[in-house]
Amino acid sequence: MERYGFAALSAGLLLLAGFLDAGSLPLYVSFLLTAVVTVGVCLLMGHAGQVSLGQGAFYASGAYTAGVLATQGCPSIVALIAAPIAAALLASLVGVPLLTLRGHHLAFATLATHLIFLSLIGEMTLAGGDVGLQGIPPLAFGPLVFDSLRGYAFLGCFALLGVLLLVNNLLDSRPGRAIRALSSSEAGAAASAVPVGRYKLAVFTLSAAFAGLAGGIYAFQIGYIAPGSFPVMLSIEYVVMAAIGGIGTRFGGVLGSAAVMLLVHLLSRLATQSEMPPTAPAILSYAVYAVMLIFAVLFLPHGLMGLASSLHARLRQRPAR
Repeated sequence: MERYGFAALSAGLLLLAGFLDAGSLPLYVSFLLTAVVTVGVCLLMGHAGQVSLGQGAFYASGAYTAGVLATQGCPSIVALIAAPIAAALLASLVGVPLLTLRGHHLAFATLATHLIFLSLIGEMTLAGGDVGLQGIPPLAFGPLVFDSLRGYAFLGCFALLGVLLLVNNLLDSRPGRAIRALSSSEAGAAASAVPVGRYKLAVFTLSAAFAGLAGGIYAFQIGYIAPGSFPVMLSIEYVVMAAIGGIGTRFGGVLGSAAVMLLVHLLSRLATQSEMPPTAPAILSYAVYAVMLIFAVLFLPHGLMGLASSLHARLRQRPAR
């Protein structure tokens, strides 16, 4: 069933990339990159049981790595490859001390990582400081130059599908079963000869690499990045999207990203209507994440994917007439 679901998702994503109108492509590309990060959050929090509010820092590190290298004359394809590697290296560096913590202590520590990264990057002249990094060239693979949003939409599709395929294969493997054991009980996993510390760091690093890849694509697509492009709220948004979609499911990151981004987009359009007060966009933007997270915790403990699975099971149990 999962194979058919993956095939249908692949076809749907690629069809949207090919046929969406130009006005919808910016939102679609943003959704694809967000979904890449959120899939990593689902892997880290839902399957490995590690709480992180710092994925925005790894997204930003990938963006800055790709942007700085590209503006310094490095081939853009090399800069893009370096983006997830740099994010993974950062995660492995901070993960060694941070992953000794648990629960809300780990969440606050990863959130602090995001704040520290933004502070440091704002002081780096090479990265443009507070003004930002300008003049990032478009991504190019030899003669193929991504100079349109549709090109980045296809690139985002392949990135998301590649990440999903990697996660699915990982979870079906022997290491994947060990990773899932971490979310149930670290003590139990250790008693079963699972190297807990090593696996926690590996999943933390892998989810950061996903975020770095998305950040690298974002830097080339937008052409300009600044510390303000990666607010702390970004990390919280990823967690909310994972919770809405189904934090312990394989496709929940995609569904949650789509649902939340569509709702936020619709509310943003509503907030900019002439009869709305000037503060409406900011209020609705932050309020929607809080309301959706509370709603998911109270009424959708397993997210939209869990709801869909429950409805499917009920339909199959109904007797045929």
